[in-house]
Amino acid sequence: MLTSLKMKILDEKDGFFQIKIMGEEVAVLAFNPITKELNFKTENNLSDLLRANEYQLRKLLHNKRPETYYKGFELKFSIIDGKDVEKFNDRQNILVVDHGEISVKAENEKKNVIEVYTDGSFNDKRNLGAYTILIKALDGCYEEKSFLSKSKSSSLIELEAVIRAMEITDEDIRIITDSQYVRKGITEWIVHWKENEWMTANGTKAKNIEVWKYFDKLCQNRYIELEWVKAHSNHFENDWCDIKSREMTKKI
Repeated sequence: MLTSLKMKILDEKDGFFQIKIMGEEVAVLAFNPITKELNFKTENNLSDLLRANEYQLRKLLHNKRPETYYKGFELKFSIIDGKDVEKFNDRQNILVVDHGEISVKAENEKKNVIEVYTDGSFNDKRNLGAYTILIKALDGCYEEKSFLSKSKSSSLIELEAVIRAMEITDEDIRIITDSQYVRKGITEWIVHWKENEWMTANGTKAKNIEVWKYFDKLCQNRYIELEWVKAHSNHFENDWCDIKSREMTKKI
């Protein structure tokens, strides 16, 4: 269950920042961003929720840059009660977006669906980006499509590749990508961005907001599995997409 909360930094003493967490109740904690020491100062249901999901809380606190800890800082965030963090963090598992609902499956639990391999590249010398999509149908046949991109970021180009793949297909699909930006973005980060008006834990706007909004919209009425593969690891389809993307930036 998703619980929406708000944090506010009240004060700082001896390196510890006093942080008020507000929901239906109020919890207070002290956190040192240098030593990472965390102490709970209150005892109530909200404190119990935060303790039970301490990994999620710590990830938020750890990801904040030290200079963003100051008196008066406020941030909306959310906790997913009971989230199996270990399973979500296991890169061998499959992350699933099923009509907007997010879950995780073991590799041997994935569905028999169309597989889509994507990768992108940006050529600094030519100031040109491109990406390739390799679609593997249920009968094992492949279809390749390559596109140029105006984006200057390899991470954004890889996100564009996945979006284009979803536009091309309308069936249930498995997206195989070497991009953690794509995989974690749509299954983890976007949940908190939307809760906090697209602000990050550092109090800055998330990057590529309109692109992420469109990707999220595409996911609302689809079943998508997201599988991660390590880049340049002799994975045939991933390497093929990488090579073809690089070739395209050199030919044009």
